[in-house]
Amino acid sequence: MEPLKITWLGHAAFKFLSPGGKSVIIDPWVMNNPACPDSLKRVTKLDLMLVTHGHFDHIGDCVALAKQHPAAKVVCIYETAVWLGNKGVQNALGMNKGGTQTVDGIKITMVSADHSCGIQDGDQIVYGGEPCGYVVQFESGFTVYHAGDTNVFGDMKIIGDLYSPDLCLLPIGGLYTMSPREATYACQFLGAQRVVPMHYGTFPALTGTPADFREQAQGIIGLDILVMKPGETLSFDVEDPRKHVGERPPGSPPAKKKATPRRRVRR
Repeated sequence: MEPLKITWLGHAAFKFLSPGGKSVIIDPWVMNNPACPDSLKRVTKLDLMLVTHGHFDHIGDCVALAKQHPAAKVVCIYETAVWLGNKGVQNALGMNKGGTQTVDGIKITMVSADHSCGIQDGDQIVYGGEPCGYVVQFESGFTVYHAGDTNVFGDMKIIGDLYSPDLCLLPIGGLYTMSPREATYACQFLGAQRVVPMHYGTFPALTGTPADFREQAQGIIGLDILVMKPGETLSFDVEDPRKHVGERPPGSPPAKKKATPRRRVRR
């Protein structure tokens, strides 16, 4: 099976090429994202989008991309799915927190996030449901937790215990989300082994940095912080997705083998 390839498009947007060949974008703010490299702003293949909440820097290009790729499916919370449908999006698949659906062979579980979810619609902000994160299990069994925009919250421990994510994508910019201090605490709740920091540096107000995150988290044994550059791609090969380095709490899912990332930067 092919490796999972993860490309950071900047801010909270990530593009995945799944082991089964599916092209997936979480938080589709691409063409208007100032952090996204110009070479990646033209999306030529798209099978699936996941939207964590309705703020412009997460949903901003969803409608445009859905119209460019009308067969692409969009997973989001129910109220946002209704709004997208009213904007002409044909394949919005609404769900809610605690629910799981399998789309194109990819298992998607919606989990909680501690944030807000108003959608800017013209000169008004409309109700978009609640914010969320996602636990995404790809065809190889490799599991990614995208936290969305969030503060640290105690139920992150449940996410870690139930789903044992192989990779966590966590915001660290502060002001609107966790800072490095809270993100470090989140890593402890999650039992995280690999973390990619996100949602920092795009705007001057987002002052959290990977260097501060590394310093705050240096006491967490076995934590690997993978600092990506916008346009960079990590590849994860998993020989046996059921094995995992380290111990999990009693009753946790089967452990998984730690995958070794390979890096490639596209400018």
